[in-house]
Amino acid sequence: MVSPTGFQMTLQTQAVLRVLLDHPLQEHYGLEISKAAGLPSGSLYPTMARLERAGWVTSDWEQVDTHEVGRPRRRYYKLTPDGAEMAEQALAATLERLSPQPGRRGRLRSHGLGPVRQPGWGVGQ
Repeated sequence: MVSPTGFQMTLQTQAVLRVLLDHPLQEHYGLEISKAAGLPSGSLYPTMARLERAGWVTSDWEQVDTHEVGRPRRRYYKLTPDGAEMAEQALAATLERLSPQPGRRGRLRSHGLGPVRQPGWGVGQ
């Protein structure tokens, strides 16, 4: 299914969004997201690129000395405030479509799909 942003809302995309929405203000690196979503990196990184192009996430490379930490740099991803809202709406719409019960939307909070917008998001922008 194609979302209003023009990319497919695949099961992989939904899994990634669920992981990011679990801690919407936190930065997550690729392997962390991959493991939590149960996806191989070959599925994760194209999904992250689509979400970034759509403005749902931002990313940045960590600034570390790779010799000092003994590993390659990590690319960290974070939901944007609008991305968090769109992700929440997309997952809620999926649940609504899959639900055989009319009016299920009112029970989204009990399934952990309630609002994630945090105080202060969008202030002064």
